[in-house]
Amino acid sequence: MTVVAEQPTDRPSKVRKGRWIDHWEPERPEFWAGGGRRIAWRNLGFSVLAEHLGFNVWILMSIVVVSLGDVGISFGVGQTFWLLILPNLVGAALRVPYTFAIPRFGGRAWTTTSASLLLIPCAMLLIAVTTQAPYWFFLLTAAAMGFGGGNFSSSMANISFFFPEGKKGLALGLNAAGGNLGVAVTQLFVPIVISTSTGVNLAYAALMWMPVIVLSAACSWLFMDSLTQAKPDGTSYRLAMRNKHTWVMSLLYIGTFGSFIGFSFAFPSLIKISFVGFQSFVGLAFLGALIGSVSRPFGGWLADRVGGARITLLNFLGMAAGTVGVLVSVARHDFALFFGSFVLLFVLTGIGNGSTYRMIPMIFAAEGRRMAAEPGADAETAMASAKRQAAAVVGVAGAVGAFGGVLVNLVFKFSLEGTDRSLTSALVAILAFYAVCVVTTWWFYLRRSFAVKRAPSLAHAGV
Repeated sequence: MTVVAEQPTDRPSKVRKGRWIDHWEPERPEFWAGGGRRIAWRNLGFSVLAEHLGFNVWILMSIVVVSLGDVGISFGVGQTFWLLILPNLVGAALRVPYTFAIPRFGGRAWTTTSASLLLIPCAMLLIAVTTQAPYWFFLLTAAAMGFGGGNFSSSMANISFFFPEGKKGLALGLNAAGGNLGVAVTQLFVPIVISTSTGVNLAYAALMWMPVIVLSAACSWLFMDSLTQAKPDGTSYRLAMRNKHTWVMSLLYIGTFGSFIGFSFAFPSLIKISFVGFQSFVGLAFLGALIGSVSRPFGGWLADRVGGARITLLNFLGMAAGTVGVLVSVARHDFALFFGSFVLLFVLTGIGNGSTYRMIPMIFAAEGRRMAAEPGADAETAMASAKRQAAAVVGVAGAVGAFGGVLVNLVFKFSLEGTDRSLTSALVAILAFYAVCVVTTWWFYLRRSFAVKRAPSLAHAGV
């Protein structure tokens, strides 16, 4: 029989078996100060570590493909981009089931499991590069790297339950930024590590992560907790799926996170393919992902103070301008403008990631207050359901946004394989999509209905 320890209501109470926390009320200041804050931040820290490793492994193929020629393995442009597309595709597909794994297994158990699964693609990559494996095995390896992409949604959904509404912007921003930094860390350190001996040894790209993965899994099991209240009911998920804001925010997240992860996968290869005389600059590709990751919490912070929709709208306008800069650089074959425009895009994708993700709990908190105000409604039940819906939308938007990365790399692939073999067609398509995102953000969250009332004012802090 499970025993719940009797503790004061101002402190978390734990179900002793399996580190489940039964009593969790972060919105109450006394509870938060009485131990809730410490537990929440501890879980956030180990969540960031596991998610960071997920991104390390997820993005690994972006560096491996540009170095395959150095070890005598040659694939065409189309084949190369499929090796970049598959991790995106599998990672995106896994994000929804990974979100549902949190209520099924608990944050502690699932973080441990998802971290441990990262050993599989590392082992497969080790085999692929040491045995000169055929292309189909490289495809399977790339697909297995998608395990790392699923970690984001389960981590974000789990952490969203630990923090009060007023602190979720910072917490989710730090959690996401810590994960996103895995892209930059891989693109910075893997080229250095694989070149530490004579020539290029791609086996090191796999071996370097294995001890850290084992350490992360052990820490997750020993030090993380699971929340009983993080078990969402099916009704809340069905309501979230029928809510138009779920799909509006998913579309916007394609524009922000889809751009970030799509550009991150493609950037090293785009430099190598489009600017033949600048091969040595491939090693600087990590700067884009680094700046984009660091800027993500800033986007959440701005959304808390200025309003998520305002920041998101301005952000998409800036991304459109950055895309124009890349278009001009390709036409003029100007590498400095190309690199600078992409860095700007990375900065803005990071800010947009933070602002759009911050909008989700704001929107559903407002929806919860609206439902609670209806005659005969149970306010506590309505607000709890709204929080659970928001957690579901975090997972759905994360999955749909990751599919955006697939689309980015597909348009790059088709553009580079087209008649002119340039990036122009892909960049025009991306520019048009950003215009759609600008209009969508304005229509749903910023327009005024006949100069009287904002319709609907859901995405603003304090609403």
